Amino acid sequence: MTAKVTLSFSDETIADARRFAEREGLSLSAWMDQAAREKALREVFAAHAAAVGRAGLDLESASLADAQEVGLVDDLLFGGRPRAA
Repeated sequence: MTAKVTLSFSDETIADARRFAEREGLSLSAWMDQAAREKALREVFAAHAAAVGRAGLDLESASLADAQEVGLVDDLLFGGRPRAA
């Protein structure tokens, strides 16, 4: 479903949005919808990252350690040979 709304933007913002929409082959409405959705997702992800940080979790280090461990196990099991698909 699509809602019709009236919004006001500065001349510079509209000019930029029209240029970006044209470059991407989208209508201005479709480009603005996409831009708003991406901004909302960034806000959600930033809030999640802040919550993880406040909880004292270091997920990046844990992920890097997991990747390193997988590499070590692969080396031991496959001796540097690629895995069979």
